[in-house]
Amino acid sequence: MKYVIPLLILAITIVAAVKKVPLYDGFVGGVKKAFPLVVKIFPYVLTVLIMCEVMEQSGLSGIITNVLSPVFGIFGIPKELIKLVLVKPFSGSGSLAVLSETLSTFGADSYIGRCASVIFGSSETTFYVGAVYFASCKKKNLVKPIIISLVSTFISTVFAVFICKIM
Repeated sequence: MKYVIPLLILAITIVAAVKKVPLYDGFVGGVKKAFPLVVKIFPYVLTVLIMCEVMEQSGLSGIITNVLSPVFGIFGIPKELIKLVLVKPFSGSGSLAVLSETLSTFGADSYIGRCASVIFGSSETTFYVGAVYFASCKKKNLVKPIIISLVSTFISTVFAVFICKIM
């Protein structure tokens, strides 16, 4: 498994050589095209990370977690996962930071760590994806699709916790 990436790079290099594609120039061109996207997205990513940190440092995150804990507990979702469940629909990078924090606190092989990993992998950044998809098709009424997406995300979270519990 550790040879997959080197083999992929080797295969790309061989195909590029056979097709006489200037590999380095193509790579640099791709980076040049991606850079404006990074500049465009960076403020949003930074804003979400700052928001998460401000919520954590101000204690608001703990208050929200304590308020929602009984409701999430009914569905078997541990209190330690509430922050991840709440951040994931808004930000992939923010939820990745929460996942990283959760794994460093509880460990990757713990019940909480396994649940967090499965939740992270089985849910989507609903609001971001909704904004991108519906902007491209110029649809204005997002309420029904967003509600369906959020309910689906919550159901996948409940199943993720259940499956991790029985495994």
